[in-house]
Amino acid sequence: MTEETPGFEEKPDVPSGAGPDDAEPKAADPSAEEAAAPAGDANADAGLVAQLDQVRTALNERTLDLQRLQAEYQNYRRRVERDRIAVKEIAVANLLTELLPVLDDIGRAREHGELVGGFKSVAESLETVAAKMGLQQFGKEGEPFDPTIHEALMHSYAPDVTETTCVAILQPGYRIGERTIRPARVAVAEPQPGAQTVKAEGAEESGPAADDKETGGPEEG
Repeated sequence: MTEETPGFEEKPDVPSGAGPDDAEPKAADPSAEEAAAPAGDANADAGLVAQLDQVRTALNERTLDLQRLQAEYQNYRRRVERDRIAVKEIAVANLLTELLPVLDDIGRAREHGELVGGFKSVAESLETVAAKMGLQQFGKEGEPFDPTIHEALMHSYAPDVTETTCVAILQPGYRIGERTIRPARVAVAEPQPGAQTVKAEGAEESGPAADDKETGGPEEG
């Protein structure tokens, strides 16, 4: 057995040329580790914040793109619907315009009492279908003349009218909704020019001269 010599302790082997401090490992500096850790966390947080900002920016851009696409699609749908309605109205108006001479013949036959029998049933069915498609007849005797919906074919003067008036409907007008497809062809009458002059003279007589007549005129000196 090997006997240990009292008073001597074993020391770790120290390389030649090393100082006394090299024999023991150096303990890590806690303050340096604590300083390094927050700096690394701050850099990581800054990188995450930058990435988050980029994602938010990209999301906002994609949201705006989507909103623009939705607005364009809604405008496209409205244009298509408006064009579809316009094409339908034009097609219906063209069809009914071609039927107007037939409707005129039916109206003349009715005025002469010739709308009888099977011809009457067919004529009424045709008028019903035209009305369902939106065709409306207009033009009546006695209504004021409107150049936007009336076409004057005859002109005369009459003492019993106070404005230009339709005195005869030569051919009825037709419209679809607010769209006139044929104006009413009418004979118009205007007030007599002499009647206006007489009326104006009567108005003048009711002025100072008439007052003088009522009071006996001015007194003579």
